[in-house]
Amino acid sequence: MSPRTGRPKSQAPLTVEVKARIDKDTNDKLVKYCKDNNVTRTDVVREGIKRVIEKK
Repeated sequence: MSPRTGRPKSQAPLTVEVKARIDKDTNDKLVKYCKDNNVTRTDVVREGIKRVIEKK
C-alpha cells in the first residue's frame, strides 16, 4: 500500500471557534488595520488574546 498523501497533521490543530459581535465602527477600524498591516482579522484576535493573557 502506498503512503498517505496530502497535508501532514498539525501538532496543535485549531479546533475551537470563537465568535464575538462588534459594532460597525470597531469593525471598520479592524478592517483598516488589517489592510494597513497585511494581517487577517483572526491574527489580530489571536494577538489580542495573547497580550491580555501575558499582561497578567
